[in-house]
Amino acid sequence: MSNNSALVPQVKTGTSKSSKTVFHFAAGLCSGLTSSILLQPADLLKTRVQQSGHGATLLPTLKSILSSPHPVRGLWRGTLPSALRTGFGSALYFTSLNALRQTVAQANTPAVLASSTTPKSSSALPKLSNTANLATGAIARVAAGFVMMPVTVLKVRYESDYYAYRSLVGAGRDIVRTEGMRGLFAGFGATAARDAPYAGLYVLFYEQLKRRFAAMRTKDSSKSDGSPVTGASSSSINFVSGASAAGLATAITNPFDAVKTRLQLMPAKYGNMLRATRLMIHEDGMRSLFGGLGLRMARKALSSALAWTVYEELILRAEKRWAANHEMSL
Repeated sequence: MSNNSALVPQVKTGTSKSSKTVFHFAAGLCSGLTSSILLQPADLLKTRVQQSGHGATLLPTLKSILSSPHPVRGLWRGTLPSALRTGFGSALYFTSLNALRQTVAQANTPAVLASSTTPKSSSALPKLSNTANLATGAIARVAAGFVMMPVTVLKVRYESDYYAYRSLVGAGRDIVRTEGMRGLFAGFGATAARDAPYAGLYVLFYEQLKRRFAAMRTKDSSKSDGSPVTGASSSSINFVSGASAAGLATAITNPFDAVKTRLQLMPAKYGNMLRATRLMIHEDGMRSLFGGLGLRMARKALSSALAWTVYEELILRAEKRWAANHEMSL
């Protein structure tokens, strides 16, 4: 799958394209579920901080939840919709991203392929140009986001204490009854405006950082014992690159996330992106556009690092197993 011959074995297998697609879906689902369940408290706290129009801060919000009768349950409130959204959203995203990258790579157009002088990375995926990485990441994320939008709206409202929903089914019924089906897609414009640049920038930063870290690792190894980049060091490179890329992309796109949260919680008040932005700045100042930034950066850094590391390791192991099975069958 990759052009990174020094780091990832190049194999051709007899595995069908459909089975590989299913595995990419399963690997994405596994990585999404892992990160969403482990990091749900951070996501809930971010929603609570962003929902307030009075400059709510992290510590009072956290103390309020911890002082409740069931603090653990309170911190993991909304785990089911979050796991569904992130799990299946990641599965759709990674599957479509891989399909897009493979299609672009197979087109063999110089403009979309990485230069032959580009440093090798630890990726199990095709090497593309910066522009192609930016575009494929953005397209795949927006497509997955649209499919999972109703779950996202349910997740945000269920995490918030602005509504007193007791179940996801009850929340869905109330939204459809009061706002119609369009209520399940509230904030999609802001979500797409956030996700497209975020995902595009993330893939761009992620691939660039992996190449640089891999080049540094290879250089250090050649100076010492000349050992190749191992699976362990490859995982470390993927994890650090994922966390760093997520932090950078999150800081750039946080205003869209803050606007999206307000639109999904109070669509009648905020209406659309422009109106929401004006109201937030008028009522709460520019700082409202960066509400929850620290939490979102921390969560995104950890979740992206976990998700991409798990995904790439599963794909890399599958590629090796498919190669071994193919050789045995010959």
